Amino acid sequence: MPNARATHLTRRGILAAGGALGLGAALTACGDDDAKSGGSDDGTAAAKSGPWSFEDDRGKTVELDKVPANLVAFTGVAAALWDYGVQVKGVFGPTTTKDGKPDVQAGDLDVDKVTVLGNEWGKLNVEKYAALAPELLVTTTFDTAGTLWSVPEESKDKIAKLAPSVAISVFDRQLTQPLQRMWELAESLGADMKAKKVTDAKAAFEKAAARLRAAAKAKPEIRVLAGSASAELFYVSGTNLSVDLEYFKALGVNFVEPSEEAKKATGGWFESLSWENVDKYPADVIIMDDRASTIQPADITEGTWKQLPAVKAGQVIARSPEPILSYDKCTPLLDNLAEAIENAKKVG
Repeated sequence: MPNARATHLTRRGILAAGGALGLGAALTACGDDDAKSGGSDDGTAAAKSGPWSFEDDRGKTVELDKVPANLVAFTGVAAALWDYGVQVKGVFGPTTTKDGKPDVQAGDLDVDKVTVLGNEWGKLNVEKYAALAPELLVTTTFDTAGTLWSVPEESKDKIAKLAPSVAISVFDRQLTQPLQRMWELAESLGADMKAKKVTDAKAAFEKAAARLRAAAKAKPEIRVLAGSASAELFYVSGTNLSVDLEYFKALGVNFVEPSEEAKKATGGWFESLSWENVDKYPADVIIMDDRASTIQPADITEGTWKQLPAVKAGQVIARSPEPILSYDKCTPLLDNLAEAIENAKKVG
């Protein structure tokens, strides 16, 4: 599970206790008020004939008679495939906000052209999924067991019978690994990886990585803290398991690290702090979880937060703990952090 998301520590248990959805209902049954209908007639960037196979990061190989066209994916994965020209029929996970706009995890995905099978983490309407006649489900995995991210625990077996799955691991590795794996998956699905848009995006990413490395080297004294906010607690993320933080650290960024003892309670992901103790770790720059499930910096009312030196200095930027795994979407993450370090004053 991603760091700084304490609610997910118990969310799977809650889902498991909720009971499974019955497949006996009509395939057209509407069990998710937030779901949208739609979808594209063309599931992939370019139709390809012949057999298709792909070995995912669980070590499982999916073999099909032809390239799958009816794709269903976790929203962030669908957004990455979209950047490469691969379209999906359905998505599950945070897709639209309450006002109908694309969620931050949807990227440039045209949310009006997909069927939303569940508009929050852990929701996937099985009847609507079956109605799409899915040929492949694609998501990520955040653990060594290869657990399919956001696939409901109580209905995972029914979902597995409807179509094979592919999982890209984002656990305990640097960002460049899942980026390359998503690239390989998109290519196998018919994406033109020699298109100028695609090659330019990869070149821009490499340029941004060099910029961040240079910024970190020029200002090694600048300490960066990765945080996330809820009404009750503030979470400080460690760097050892997250793909973005591991990569930034490898580029030389000086991160604040929670104590190992404190992280044990969360499987090594993060440390939970009360708002009274939010100043436990001095920092010069704070990068904050940008997901809709968290409280954004502008909406934090706690006085202890407002008194943090980095906050008072305006040295707070967004972070994407679940990055959209395309070079186009990951480049700004590097550039924004590089700019923050370049302009940061030592305040922590």
